[in-house]
Amino acid sequence: MGKTVLSVLQRGFSVPIRDSLWGHIYLTPELAALTVSPPFMRLNRIFQLGPAYCVYPGATHTRAGHSIGVYYLSRRLLINLCERGASWLNPQGALSFLCAALFHDLGHFPYAHSLKELPLADHEKLGGEIIMTEPLKSLIGKTGADPALTAAIVDKTGDDRGNGELVFFRRLLSGVLDPDKLDYLNRDARYCGVPYGAQDVDFIYSRLSPHRERGVEIDSRGIPSVESILFSKYLMYRTVYWHRQIRSATAMIKTALLAGLKKGVIVPEDLYNLDDQGLFSMMGEKNFAPFSLAGLVQDGKLFTQAASFPFDGEKHEALRCIKNRALHEEALAAEIRRVTGKNIPGESLIIDLGERVSFETDLFVRDEGASFGESSSAFKEGVLAAFVNSLQMVRIFTAEPVEISMDVLNNTEKWLNL
Repeated sequence: MGKTVLSVLQRGFSVPIRDSLWGHIYLTPELAALTVSPPFMRLNRIFQLGPAYCVYPGATHTRAGHSIGVYYLSRRLLINLCERGASWLNPQGALSFLCAALFHDLGHFPYAHSLKELPLADHEKLGGEIIMTEPLKSLIGKTGADPALTAAIVDKTGDDRGNGELVFFRRLLSGVLDPDKLDYLNRDARYCGVPYGAQDVDFIYSRLSPHRERGVEIDSRGIPSVESILFSKYLMYRTVYWHRQIRSATAMIKTALLAGLKKGVIVPEDLYNLDDQGLFSMMGEKNFAPFSLAGLVQDGKLFTQAASFPFDGEKHEALRCIKNRALHEEALAAEIRRVTGKNIPGESLIIDLGERVSFETDLFVRDEGASFGESSSAFKEGVLAAFVNSLQMVRIFTAEPVEISMDVLNNTEKWLNL
């Protein structure tokens, strides 16, 4: 069976796409047809990193380019695993996995992760639904893939129903060494012009072996490559993804949309299937004061960072609930006004807290007979916890520059414990 899959993965890939990161990427004519379908074309109009271009002007690469890169690495991964003994694979499953790699971001919201914390449907679930509707359902079928399996690989919110093949493919697409991460770290670093994300994919793939339940395993020679990925992800968050100006733009858009959802000016369905420009156009067409924040972001007039401090789970846990954050913003503005006499309208102050970041280490080191966290790696649980803790910052953004003393911020009874 493995040899049959290998031949399917190596023949008929005659349509080239020139990628700035990986060079020529080849697809079958049927797979290439997926990249010009309307649902996929929308991804060409969504910046991979949303407002990152405000800080890194080169960061205008798109979800479509990233998705094609994930497809490329996924095909390489499957060929590698077939050659190394993944005899349980079958042609239809392999092609379904390639389609899932191409469509893993199909339901993604516009403007990067600005909408991620909002009360909306999971973007992977939306992607699975799009895959199972026309024209994609028929187009996927023409590739030799199973649309239902493709959708199930993308939509991890669904039950795996004890399907070993589905579990295997989900593990390949989401994990420490998944094609998604290997592409976005390399691609984001390239377009932002920073050195932190570059990974040696050739060497990483040379240290992988297939495992029917675990997806892939590594040997101890691959441990430094995994450590590089973990540290690169940390550095990209610290220097790029959560740069203060990028966080400001993200927080402004998020604040505007959350206000619109609360007031019923918009409903979740208004935000699905939009691209970046469609999002801004939608907000610009509505007479709703908080949506003016979108115009400020478009003009590069971002709120300034008035204060930042490490997140303390005991003191600041209430900030996790984004639905109540506006109440804390009003209370903090009132406390600043009481202490300093400076009038800061509540809508001119935004409290920002990044979502929890996960550093996956669910790998098995074959020759050491241990999980990655118990292997000879220096990246033990405490080290990864320190990564997460150092990234978790509470930021206060204001429309006009203002100094906020730590005495005010530390007096949480006045603005946080409502």
